[in-house]
Amino acid sequence: MIRALLSKNKFIFVDGSIQEPQKFNQLHDAWVRCNTMILSWITKSIYEQIAQGVIYINNAQRLWEDLKERILKGDYFRFSVLLQEIHSIKQVDRTISCYFTELKILWEELESLRPTPTCTSDVRCLCDLSTKVKDYKDTEYVICFVKGLNDQYNTVKSQILIMDPLLVINKVFSLVL
Repeated sequence: MIRALLSKNKFIFVDGSIQEPQKFNQLHDAWVRCNTMILSWITKSIYEQIAQGVIYINNAQRLWEDLKERILKGDYFRFSVLLQEIHSIKQVDRTISCYFTELKILWEELESLRPTPTCTSDVRCLCDLSTKVKDYKDTEYVICFVKGLNDQYNTVKSQILIMDPLLVINKVFSLVL
């Protein structure tokens, strides 16, 4: 949803950058139309049961905040489920491509719940911590992918895991193919 709003230059309605103009302001009618359109987009993109509970919210920013609060409350549970799935997924009868894609979807969902932190300092950061954190995550992704491969890949799995530095996940995927 964020991508859709950003691509249409409407995210500013939900992040609080644009507030409702006074009724006598000439921009008020345009704001109401955009706000209503965004409310419609958001309610059409969520589960019907959730939409029924927010149908009377008439401000896109308030709706966005309400949904964000609901979603964040379930994050730890979903986070724990994702970690379990990522660390236990196996290739089994899937092709390498299907297995990799399933695992990648889980990683991306996990990343959306726990984004890689970046330095927010005004001064240019010299410690390169965010790159190190990303490298740790990439290593974890490679290990999870390789460990879940079927036994027929044991030789290539061993070869990959003794590499130093470890290859990035896309190269590992290409190597296994």
